[in-house]
Amino acid sequence: MLGIVLMGLKGRAAVTGIADYKNVRKYTGKRKFFLEQWAELTQLALADAGLSKHDVDGLCCAAIPESAMFAPATIAEYLGLQVNFAETVDLGGASSVSMIWRAAAAIEMGICEAVVCAAPGLPIPSNPNPPVKDPARVYGSTSAKWGSPQAEYDVPYGNVAQNAGYALIAQRYAATYGYDERALAKIAVDQRTNAQGNPNAVFYGEPITIDDVLQSKMIADPLHILEIVMPCAGGSAVVVVSERLAKKCKHRPVYVTGFGERLTTRSVTYAKDMTISPVGPAAASAFAMSGKKPKDVDVLEAYDCYTITVLLTIEDSGFCDKGEGTTFVNENDLTFSGSFPVNTHGGQLGAGQAAGMAGGMSQPVEGVRQIMGRADGRQVANCNAALITGTGGIMSEQSAIILEGA
Repeated sequence: MLGIVLMGLKGRAAVTGIADYKNVRKYTGKRKFFLEQWAELTQLALADAGLSKHDVDGLCCAAIPESAMFAPATIAEYLGLQVNFAETVDLGGASSVSMIWRAAAAIEMGICEAVVCAAPGLPIPSNPNPPVKDPARVYGSTSAKWGSPQAEYDVPYGNVAQNAGYALIAQRYAATYGYDERALAKIAVDQRTNAQGNPNAVFYGEPITIDDVLQSKMIADPLHILEIVMPCAGGSAVVVVSERLAKKCKHRPVYVTGFGERLTTRSVTYAKDMTISPVGPAAASAFAMSGKKPKDVDVLEAYDCYTITVLLTIEDSGFCDKGEGTTFVNENDLTFSGSFPVNTHGGQLGAGQAAGMAGGMSQPVEGVRQIMGRADGRQVANCNAALITGTGGIMSEQSAIILEGA
């Protein structure tokens, strides 16, 4: 970790173009393969930056349905690109944030000058010859294959999918520090308020109250349905470029000045302490590398699959002491015009969680939009620095980046 901090980013790579689809709960448009979505999102992001595909010499992606292996080559071939840098990132909801710092690092090393990072999430065309149902997805599990520890020790006892795992974390937090359910509900309410300034959010035009949250259906005690993300269709992309290209682009460059990444366990079954998340070391690395401190951040765009995820991110990133998160939430306005803006587009709780890895790309896109000064209807005043986090699995894979305006 120390070596990474000392030899980290110098802030010489910037995000200059962004693109996103409108989030839709029930998608009725034309279904497109991920390759088609990659092409469309790339074209939109490049146009936003004022660049062309001839400038692109790198790409970062997650897995795509069309190719179980060789995803970068498949995408490059389809887009007609010849790239010097390509990487597939497999960190669940942390993948998008991790794509961006990898792109920035490759640019600073001189490997490439313009990297597209995209995360499609629209439905793909139906397969007329669907494969046999994958037994690895038994009961919603992602690792129930032969030899998997999850198959051996989690699935047989009902610890599958995300709801159960995050409920366990919330219950353990309650046992250790106490649990103010109204503070957790306030996170969802404030983010839904932010979503009212985002026409692309699935809950645009649908504000809620704390009582609405607490009276909503209990899914996995203590998590109510309004504390859990709404799956939807969507997708986003960013273009990360060198300083040279950034000077040619249309908008204020947003530089990647720090990053951190920490992985611990695949399952909460093996967590030493469920109440302490890996985002702490990841954020600490990002802050140290950038020279920033939590007090310097103008907006926090935190991965928010559940309200408890946001609470732990606030604590472990250093915005307040451990166990004081609910007090911090109660004492601060988390809306875009408040004292501590969080997930100003509504987050995934308010804007929706697009399929695949696309949900996690919404946070960096919003952070860039805020620093560029383009977040109409929800713009944070004098926004120059943002902490962006990504969470994969059940608080098991964490990435963080610091973004700063030129």
